[in-house]
Amino acid sequence: MTPHSVAIVGSGLIGRAWAMIFARAGWDVALYDAAPGVAEAATGLCAQGLTDLAEQGLCEDPAGAARRIRAVGSLAEAVSTANLVQENGPEVLEVKQALFAELDRLAPPGCILASSSSAIRASLFTEALPGRARCLVAHPVNPPHLVPLVELSGAPWTAPEVVARARAIYAAIGQVPIAVLKEVEGFILNRLQGALLAEAFRLVSEGYVTPQDLDHTVKDGLGLRWSFMGPFETIELNAPGGIPDYCARYTGFYRRLAAQPPSPEVYGAEAVGTILEQWGAPGDLAEKMRWRDRRLAALRAHKQSA
Repeated sequence: MTPHSVAIVGSGLIGRAWAMIFARAGWDVALYDAAPGVAEAATGLCAQGLTDLAEQGLCEDPAGAARRIRAVGSLAEAVSTANLVQENGPEVLEVKQALFAELDRLAPPGCILASSSSAIRASLFTEALPGRARCLVAHPVNPPHLVPLVELSGAPWTAPEVVARARAIYAAIGQVPIAVLKEVEGFILNRLQGALLAEAFRLVSEGYVTPQDLDHTVKDGLGLRWSFMGPFETIELNAPGGIPDYCARYTGFYRRLAAQPPSPEVYGAEAVGTILEQWGAPGDLAEKMRWRDRRLAALRAHKQSA
């Protein structure tokens, strides 16, 4: 088995990002996709992406990294020498069940099987597998090559040493792994994002603020702190006596908010229509994504330099 070999299963946006991350870190990458020609086309896109990363100081040797990515024609070939499999298939339970059954059958015994699933818990697609102890979710944040967080969520039967080994691997390739200690729908990031989104939808749809000013509140307010501090670090510094003092001073207000959470109707057609009326035409989304990626790359480079 090659000392550092990863199989990337699924060559879409997330799969390509994982290929770049592992190749940039010196791993050999076998890229597979069930759709004919997709993996072959993805190698060129990865090469361009690595060059773009190098321009921001986020990849020292883009040409060398690109040479470590190869497209393969079968799932068996992809996993044959893998230390870790990163699955990026459709977010459909039945698809993941079938795919993980194949991965468990084909992958070497010591190979970790990780899914990029953003919502499906590992226990739902690994329970019947002989090698279920080596399976977990490793949920990235889009785009993974620019946003380093990886949520590691095992099933109740995932071996603790597998989670520990996966955490060491993702940290070694430059990501920031965190452990989800118990399975929960949405994992951690999406539950936090969901709480913020629900309140944002409520505030805009009920007429308290425009969607544009709501976005300013986050990107020019909360987001500036959150780009280098989490919520617990933030509140520790927002009261003279730290977290206990903050809780004593302000949780009366937060208790009242928690007693009246946004209802599911904030995502209904009427509320969404109110938001869209104010938001306007979306414009060129592909160009906006490229702008986002350039800004994220610059922010990532700045944080690394700091």
